[in-house]
Amino acid sequence: MREQPCWIDSAPPWTATTAPLPDRVDVVVIGAGYTGLSAARIVAGAGASVAIFDTRAFGEGASARNGGHVLAGLIPRAADLVGRFGRQRARALFAGSLDAMAALESVIRDETIACEYEPVGHLEAAAKAAHFERFKTEQELLAREFNHHVTLVPRALQDTELGAGCYHGVLVDPQSVALHPVKYLHGLARAAIGAGARLHETTPVTRVTRQGVGFRVIAGGKAIVARDVIACTNGYTDSVLPALQRRVVPMGSFAIATEPLGDTVAAAIIPRRRLVFDSRYDSCQFRLARDNRLVFGVRAQIIPSTPASTRRLAAILQERLLSVFPQLRGTRIEYAWSGNVDMTRDRVPHAGLVDGMHYAIGYGGHGVALATYLGMRVGECLLGKQADTPFHDLRFDPIPLYHGRPWFLPLAGVYYKWKDWVE
Repeated sequence: MREQPCWIDSAPPWTATTAPLPDRVDVVVIGAGYTGLSAARIVAGAGASVAIFDTRAFGEGASARNGGHVLAGLIPRAADLVGRFGRQRARALFAGSLDAMAALESVIRDETIACEYEPVGHLEAAAKAAHFERFKTEQELLAREFNHHVTLVPRALQDTELGAGCYHGVLVDPQSVALHPVKYLHGLARAAIGAGARLHETTPVTRVTRQGVGFRVIAGGKAIVARDVIACTNGYTDSVLPALQRRVVPMGSFAIATEPLGDTVAAAIIPRRRLVFDSRYDSCQFRLARDNRLVFGVRAQIIPSTPASTRRLAAILQERLLSVFPQLRGTRIEYAWSGNVDMTRDRVPHAGLVDGMHYAIGYGGHGVALATYLGMRVGECLLGKQADTPFHDLRFDPIPLYHGRPWFLPLAGVYYKWKDWVE
């Protein structure tokens, strides 16, 4: 079993670029994932000098470790959005998620990125009969408040969508999209570099301070003067950016991938090759890759991402996979990996200015399109355009009593396990 994302082996190898560290640039971008690369592409394309820094190889965080799910909507359910933000704001936020998908599609088209982009739609599978009843309310609310239309398939007919007898019917959203996350990452990096940005991998930023009307950034041990800074660190935000660190909580995300299943088996388990997740808080999510591997993971966990936790969760995930698809017993697990996602208090992304820096953050594992979109919009804001997304003016307070050590996560884990049991 290889402890790396399966996507790496199925993407062409990346040839790292090297460039001397600058003394001065117009813009420093911290973080070389989807957000940072998208912002750099916009700003460099307008003629600014841009240096992108990442502590690791570029995109080695969630941008290379996600499942390639591009989902319509946000993490909170429609009713939760309305209850928390009110109808008008909820509608704007939901529409923002669809705008993000359109922005992603435009980047892929404009930059001719070959990333296995497929409009397959997604399924939400009801883990309990009561959850399918809840889907009916959700369907009506989505249509009425958001003009977004989904269909329901009852348990008796669900094998047309999902060959898993443990579920109690499915909700089908045709608008979601699958892609190859690493092929998209490489294409986005080529686009940013082609626009003029310089990418500095394995070059950590260790300090950012205000200097006059700009910033002094220490990166790779060298002081660099920048007019502007864009922070795009998400699940890897640390004490270098304390104002953002207090607003997002890093959480582990874990996945495994099977050996290729073959056309017959693949067609039996996910006939329409849709993206799938279930209705539990401790949700599993899965899909078929282009080579018919089943990529199976879990949403954000309270367990941190480490080599030891990756191996331990791989065994747990294999058992969960077999509880969904017992017909796959005996199938080899060939890959296991993990990474960090970030979660905000309200579980929606945020963008704006903090300590004079532009930022976009807080995707919670739902960020392929949103990171692309908000990275682009943050870049445009830096160029003087109006912030025109519903994520820019949301209240974004620090998490009380939190300074980078998420002491409350075990309590949250117990709470959500209880909710999965009782609801």
